[in-house]
Amino acid sequence: MIDAIIVTLNVFFFQEIEVGLYSAIAIYLMGKMIDILFEGIYFTKLLLIVSDKNEEIAEKIGEKIKRGTTGLFGKGMYTKEEKLILMCAASRGDIAKIKMIARQIDPKSFIVITNSREVVGLGFKKT
Repeated sequence: MIDAIIVTLNVFFFQEIEVGLYSAIAIYLMGKMIDILFEGIYFTKLLLIVSDKNEEIAEKIGEKIKRGTTGLFGKGMYTKEEKLILMCAASRGDIAKIKMIARQIDPKSFIVITNSREVVGLGFKKT
């Protein structure tokens, strides 16, 4: 909120949109640099895949991407159906490949991708 006020005031006082754009870019880059400083450069993503074809998807991810998946039991509160939800931690470079695999096997699959603060274990950061 404060950043938006600063950018708006820059545009207002200097009466040039470029100053505001440069301010916004600088604020964004500083935020990214602070994230890298505190969290490191090894960003990991966590995928949750809801599908009726979980076994096929998990097998293909293991075969093609060399990543393991974990099945979590869940229940759809709208449909009241119990389903197995695949959880997979992966690097940013693997995300598009995993999405493509899931969508090719099951075009109706539901995929949630989120940032993961830290992943420790086989194939990831060592303790």
